[in-house]
Amino acid sequence: MGISCRMFLLDQDDGLYRLPSTKFNQMLRDPTSCRITRFAGARVRMTDIAVELLNRQPIRVVWNTFGFLAFDDEGYFDSGTFDHHQRARAELAWAPLAAEPKGAAIIVDATTRFVAQGGRWKPTRTLQRLIDEAALGRVKCPRL
Repeated sequence: MGISCRMFLLDQDDGLYRLPSTKFNQMLRDPTSCRITRFAGARVRMTDIAVELLNRQPIRVVWNTFGFLAFDDEGYFDSGTFDHHQRARAELAWAPLAAEPKGAAIIVDATTRFVAQGGRWKPTRTLQRLIDEAALGRVKCPRL
């Protein structure tokens, strides 16, 4: 048993593209080191998926998130926008832990909620099935 993470980008026509973790990590470290001209000037849907492995073969999707990646006009990843959304999502996740004892109300700046929501999307059932099938290796898609 094991877990493997897979990331996919979706174009405007719901075309799936596999983004290897090593390439995404490189984009995070140095956005100018990886240029993806296909997505130049675009805000692209992405999904990050964890699949369970049995004998190194994917058997089921156990977790997924849906967000966006922005690219500048030359096709370079906009890490600032991504970081802004990730920080807002983390702030929302940590807010309940920062509550005062004795049930005091939790106050989270509404701006954080709007920023976090702007970095998420939800697929249709049909698109979710396609993404899951790709994550399980049953549907082939191009690698970036």
